[in-house]
Amino acid sequence: MTRTGRDADGTEPEPRNGERPAYFVQSLERGLKIIKAFDETRPQMTSTEVSKATGLDRAATRRFLLTLVDLGYMVTDGRLYALRPRILELGYAYLSSLSLPDVALPHMEQLVTEIHESCSIGVLDGDEVVFVARVPTKRLMSVPIMVGSRFPAYPTSMGRVLLAGQPEERLDAYLSSVRLEAHTRRTVTDPAKLRSLITRVRTQGWAIVDQEYDEGTRSVAMPIHDSTGRVVAAINVSMLSGRGTAQSMRDFLPVIERAVAQIEADLRPGFRGQEMGLLG
Repeated sequence: MTRTGRDADGTEPEPRNGERPAYFVQSLERGLKIIKAFDETRPQMTSTEVSKATGLDRAATRRFLLTLVDLGYMVTDGRLYALRPRILELGYAYLSSLSLPDVALPHMEQLVTEIHESCSIGVLDGDEVVFVARVPTKRLMSVPIMVGSRFPAYPTSMGRVLLAGQPEERLDAYLSSVRLEAHTRRTVTDPAKLRSLITRVRTQGWAIVDQEYDEGTRSVAMPIHDSTGRVVAAINVSMLSGRGTAQSMRDFLPVIERAVAQIEADLRPGFRGQEMGLLG
């Protein structure tokens, strides 16, 4: 902070309540906040709109935006700002540090060849599942999901598998804080019922979710363990509801189980999800 009470970037400091450590760089936090303000509903914004979306001062917002433009992460026509493809480098830095996608992809490709349905691998990040690897089926009608996509954990098969792999105290914390919204008419929004379903997944070792997050899409998932036996990721197969029933998805379990065994065997020489930054 300067003598005027402002941060070095000229913006007013946010209240710290004595909680933040001395090394905390608030400018970095604000820059990331601006990047995260852009999404599929707001692909382009003026500096004023970004200021409103982030709660940051207009002048500071404009400086951050112009800096991101200079760095090549954003583009502007003088009024509207939008993210550039280079922003993907930030996510790729994380993905490229993982051995899991590289190890898993050949086995996922073989699985997709056998069953002709799409396959994905995801990890738990807070309350969401982040897709870190995906092999889509070669079909005109398929579910458009990309690496880096994020979905809430509770209405998805991978999410329930990952939640089932959590210690009981973390699961308790999740269920007591998560907001259970109905994405479709089938979404389970009762905490007690959700806990029961997760407990069942923990026992049986797999989860099938029938159109709870997206009408017309079913999926089945199983856990992937690291060398310590800890659940660090989940693999799933998804398909359009018109191609089969939820019950018929059980037929995929032996093939998925074989793919999981192959992936875990390749990961065994020292792979630990916690060390690699995977949140399980």
